[in-house]
Amino acid sequence: MFRNQYDTDVTTWSPTGRLFQVEYAMEAVKQGSAAIGLRSRSHVVLACVNKAQSELSSHQRKIFKVDDHIGVAIAGLTADGRVLSRYMRSESINHSFTYESPLPVGRLVVHLADKAQVCTQRSWKRPYGVGLLVGGLDESGAHLYYNCPSGNYFEYQAFAIGSRSQAAKTYLERRFESFGDSSREDLIKDAILAVRETLQGETLKSSLCTVAILGVDEPFHFLDQEAIQKVIDTFEKVPEEEEGEGEAGEGEAVAAAAAPAEQGGGGAGDVAPMEM
Repeated sequence: MFRNQYDTDVTTWSPTGRLFQVEYAMEAVKQGSAAIGLRSRSHVVLACVNKAQSELSSHQRKIFKVDDHIGVAIAGLTADGRVLSRYMRSESINHSFTYESPLPVGRLVVHLADKAQVCTQRSWKRPYGVGLLVGGLDESGAHLYYNCPSGNYFEYQAFAIGSRSQAAKTYLERRFESFGDSSREDLIKDAILAVRETLQGETLKSSLCTVAILGVDEPFHFLDQEAIQKVIDTFEKVPEEEEGEGEAGEGEAVAAAAAPAEQGGGGAGDVAPMEM
């Protein structure tokens, strides 16, 4: 998408005060598969949509472990996300080795934002085309941050990025006030329900999403497919049961309508069947 002569270099300002190359990088985040994060006072849950390039290929990982108390979910260019997650892992290890204590989540996010901002000020570099949801737990509690390709970062109670993330944001905005007191199970359920909102009618299965969690006395880890499917079954089977009840009611109505015809049709055996 070519705009004008002001989008050929990341360090060139347009007359309206915009850096188009940075905006293009932010657009790359919107084109990636959806990633969702939400937190309570004691837990952080990260979830993403498993999107394969074709039916013959497997999906790429979108959630990475940084440390036992930090994880990251990405949307956008997966290659850029892998590089940044490796950088975060290195920073965390170096801090633990030097100070013999876990790296605070906020400090890591600031380092990551500074690294992204440098790419908006160097003509021989390009901005990272990936957005990161950084979830972690430290002495001050649970945290969820969003790191933007522009170098900005924001802390959220819950957030969604990537393709069709607006539907998930709408769901999270309706529910976020209760997240602070949510239990571990409720937080996982809300994350999976938010993922379902991004599928737009497609049936949600455990193979279509990845969920990771960390919390107090619970190191960062991924939920297995069976655990995810059990959560999905708790709200996906309800419409099927209602549909079954509706079909049963229709069957009873048909039987009731047929009963008087059978009672009053003494010569029904002599009547020729209707032509089809």
